[in-house]
Amino acid sequence: MHPLLTVYHAVGIYDDLAATPATDWQVGLEVEDYIDTDGVPLDGDNIVDRAADLLAAHHGVDVTGHLHITKAIPVAGGMAGGSADAAAALVALDRLWDLDTSDEDLLALAARLGSDVPFALVGGTALGTGRGEVVTPVADHGTWWWVVVLSRDGLSTPAVYRRFDEMFPDAPATPPDAEALLAALDSGDPHRLAATLHNDLQAPALDLRPALERRIARGESEGALRGLVSGSGPTCVFLCESGDHARTVAGALLADGEHPVVLVANGPVAGAHVVTHG
Repeated sequence: MHPLLTVYHAVGIYDDLAATPATDWQVGLEVEDYIDTDGVPLDGDNIVDRAADLLAAHHGVDVTGHLHITKAIPVAGGMAGGSADAAAALVALDRLWDLDTSDEDLLALAARLGSDVPFALVGGTALGTGRGEVVTPVADHGTWWWVVVLSRDGLSTPAVYRRFDEMFPDAPATPPDAEALLAALDSGDPHRLAATLHNDLQAPALDLRPALERRIARGESEGALRGLVSGSGPTCVFLCESGDHARTVAGALLADGEHPVVLVANGPVAGAHVVTHG
């Protein structure tokens, strides 16, 4: 594990998870055509299964129900899609099993599932410390527009961290602060935010996948204010001035034929929440 200081930002690319009552336990899956289902385990070792086991053990109840995941967040894409599914499972099963789990307990269970899961519960924009699991909402007065360019093949997060350690053996144990970035978020100015964006995992991700460097350069050449790798990659995100600007940049990237999956998303948006109930 690495000590982290990270600013999380939830955008409008999301998975849906439907939970229905049943006497047994099943997890089903449906994906967008750009997602490889081989990367999603359905043999009882999905993070959704682990979320169900933890919540059930916490309350001393049986694991039952049929869960169906409709997935649009890329797998191994550096966008915390598995973490979002785990958070959704905690929320959905808490309602399905009529448990009324406290927010404090849900966040504690989420932290046991993975560093990004607590933020997936909270959503919005937040500062993550510790391993990333200690989440504090921050002031964010912008509506930010992003072009999101996906890759067909994922990157292993542990592999990216290992490459970081190899490339930067003398990296400080305490990460630098994010005060400039937090001030930019508070200002609502996309140009100011663009100037402060940085990802320590970008260098190892680019080293493992050199084509991403060309992708970032291409997006910026089409007018994006700033491009960078999302999380441990390989998804690349590009900050734009507005929704229209983002759609223009996305259209240019799609037109060149080298970027088959290009999405437009805005943020911040809510974390895991109930859409329909009953």
